[in-house]
Amino acid sequence: EVQLQASGGGLVQAGGSLRLSCKASGFTFDDYAIGWFRQAPGAEREGISCFSNSDRSTYYKDSVKGRFTISSSNAKNTVYLQMDSLKPEDTAVYYCAAAPYLSSKYACLYGGMDYWGKGTQVTVSS
Repeated sequence: EVQLQASGGGLVQAGGSLRLSCKASGFTFDDYAIGWFRQAPGAEREGISCFSNSDRSTYYKDSVKGRFTISSSNAKNTVYLQMDSLKPEDTAVYYCAAAPYLSSKYACLYGGMDYWGKGTQVTVSS
């Protein structure tokens, strides 16, 4: 059974940090791109950071570049998203998703992800 378990969300003040984790199981992790997507109330879902295990590329949306860092532990089948200097506009439900053999940029920009985890809420207060 494929599972993507996202965790690490919470309430933080502006300028604070959170680290999200996405634990994957049920598929060959090394062949997949894993992405973090978010959806704020009334907004469309957007891909904010993706990592490709197949070509080791990373992608960041401009709005999070320099503040968020994505990393992967193949030994733990887990992808992390370190979020620093959080802003109120980062408030959203964050989802991790996976698809095979995609580059990080393609995964984040065009989606087509095969598997999705349940979201984790991130709330940044001003």
